[in-house]
Amino acid sequence: MKPFAILALAATALTLTACGENLGKGQPLNVVSGHIVMGATPDRPAVGYFRVQGGPQPVQLVAVTADLAQRVEMHESVKENGVVTMKPLLRADVPAKGELVFKQGGKHLMIWGINGAAVRAGKLPMAFVFTNNNNERILFDLVIKPAEGAAAEGDHGAMDHGSMEKDAEKAAPDAAKK
Repeated sequence: MKPFAILALAATALTLTACGENLGKGQPLNVVSGHIVMGATPDRPAVGYFRVQGGPQPVQLVAVTADLAQRVEMHESVKENGVVTMKPLLRADVPAKGELVFKQGGKHLMIWGINGAAVRAGKLPMAFVFTNNNNERILFDLVIKPAEGAAAEGDHGAMDHGSMEKDAEKAAPDAAKK
């Protein structure tokens, strides 16, 4: 009986120590939801939306990658002179204890060439890269939804992303070649 009591006491002590380490740190940085809407045709990129809850310190999202996609880029819809255009986004702020939202009509992901196996599985494993102490990477699967028509995608599927590829190459030549 004594060895069991000692083991239980040790386990309790470790649990309390772990709880104490988290005191004052608050909620950790985390990707909490998201999905992808496929392009209306196979030659059109898919669009990704997600939500990140900020941790105790402000950070920036600097990349989103997927091994099962040819290319992933962060973009932002911007209204200039009454015209909505999309521009590549090199980083996005995640406020401490706040949230970063990539949503229709604002910041979003453009995803080219999603592997058929991921589409059949209904999810795309992605890595979200942040600028904190250790360039934290959070792995999160975005659910893949079928195309619902250009209007349901915020007209991203109907836009010409060819010109954006040229802009992206100028802004980040190495990133555009991946």
